[in-house]
Amino acid sequence: MDIDAVRRAIVGKQSSEAARGQLESGDVKTSAEEFAALFRRVSEAPTREIEKLTNQLQRLRTQLESAGNRIQRDIAQYTEMSRQTMQLTAIISDSVKKLPDGPSFLQSSRRWP
Repeated sequence: MDIDAVRRAIVGKQSSEAARGQLESGDVKTSAEEFAALFRRVSEAPTREIEKLTNQLQRLRTQLESAGNRIQRDIAQYTEMSRQTMQLTAIISDSVKKLPDGPSFLQSSRRWP
């Protein structure tokens, strides 16, 4: 909103010719006070909206950080379980190889390339 529009709004709100004359004559103090009051009223809603959006963005950031931390923990747990599974598989495989007469399906699978 430009200064002329604000001034027109102030002038439009004033009903008496005396008030209009006061603005035109340059009573700066009254005009400045009226302008400041109008500006405060006009800027209240956008200011509240900006604060609301800022709060929402902060909540979303917190949620994203929490989700990121959870995903990192899940990946670490998966990596550890995968490592343990590989160790157990190697132990079981070595143990089966040491059996005197291993199961026939293992012996037949050794012949495959």
